[in-house]
Amino acid sequence: MNGLCENADKCGGCRYQGIGYEEELRTKEEGVLSLFSPVIRDDYIYDGIIPSPKALHYRNKMEYTFGDMQKDGPLTLGLHQRRSFFNILNADCCLLPHPDFGFILERTRDYFAALGISYFHKKSHRGYLRHLLVRRAERTGEILADLVTTGEDPGLGGTEESLLEGWKESLLGLCGQGKLEGHFAGILHTRNDALSDAIKDEGTETLYGADFFFEEILGLRFRITPFSFFQTNSLGAELLYGKVREYASWEVDPVHSGRLPVIYDLYSGTGTITELMAARASQAVGIELVPEAVKAARENTALNGIGNCSFIAGDVLKIIGEGGRLIREDGSLSDVPKPDVIILDPPRDGVHSKALRKIIDYGVSRMVYVACKPSSLARDLVPLQEAGYRVIRMCAVDMFPKTDNIEMACLLSKLS
Repeated sequence: MNGLCENADKCGGCRYQGIGYEEELRTKEEGVLSLFSPVIRDDYIYDGIIPSPKALHYRNKMEYTFGDMQKDGPLTLGLHQRRSFFNILNADCCLLPHPDFGFILERTRDYFAALGISYFHKKSHRGYLRHLLVRRAERTGEILADLVTTGEDPGLGGTEESLLEGWKESLLGLCGQGKLEGHFAGILHTRNDALSDAIKDEGTETLYGADFFFEEILGLRFRITPFSFFQTNSLGAELLYGKVREYASWEVDPVHSGRLPVIYDLYSGTGTITELMAARASQAVGIELVPEAVKAARENTALNGIGNCSFIAGDVLKIIGEGGRLIREDGSLSDVPKPDVIILDPPRDGVHSKALRKIIDYGVSRMVYVACKPSSLARDLVPLQEAGYRVIRMCAVDMFPKTDNIEMACLLSKLS
């Protein structure tokens, strides 16, 4: 990065501003190796750190907050100031998402500021504007913009309908003026009256287009809605998933050569990995806690014409029943065979210890662990190694340039 973002001394989101990308990668790699060196017992192949194809403008999703920088100050829209619960920094200048995000943010803020529309105050719990959610597909250039507000009267002479119509037209004007490289797939309005600062969908209406867009990863097409999970770095995700597919490849396992495995993808989200593994499996089964994510996974499977994928909604700990049988949402037992390969892609805190015990009990010969928090992987490797698994290969994938975060992929094999 040449120079610093104008929020560099206030935001705190980008630790590596002003540092060359090669130096950033070296620093992250040193941290990874120092974390795992006392944990991994045997020799293994370290495949290095895989750089992100883009060190800037890689984020495909941003959640912005309305607020101000001082009491009764002008309306701001962007990110929380470091170590401040109330101050919101304008983030037009942020270099992590595509430049289209900055134009959409600026146009939205200016539109509502000119009308004097109030934002939701965290102390009084009064006000109208809450968040702006923007998503943009890397491959297709399709954009979703979702304005999140309370149900309170915006305090304008006209109706809320006319207010939202004006906002929609102001965004579409960006396309007419040639400001955007991408194009709007949908412009939405979401209601959220919850007291917490997190975005909660209490009803979404479509003001323009559709409530979804499409992204393409490794030859597959995925339908993405405003609140569905999808990796925030699309090009980086291709590298990560390619590595997962390589690690899980059945062809390199001479014990089971000649037949395709049954693959379980635990904590499967919207089923991206499950679907990518389906071509190398007799059956691929995804298990995911969030019902909306499972619904999206099933839709994407149909979209891609994949016939050997299935998904179960529920907690991994509860879905894996006695003897390893899977329990469907309706309480019946699944007839899917037990797995030959397990892929783990848990939340940041890793796998619950009781769930990990059930997973270990399958005794699969090959396991691939994907971790967005390396320390969680390091913790879970201890019981996995105690149970007879050996780390064979491992790599880091820089999905989050300029930030402290790094993704890990680890191949484990069951010792004979």
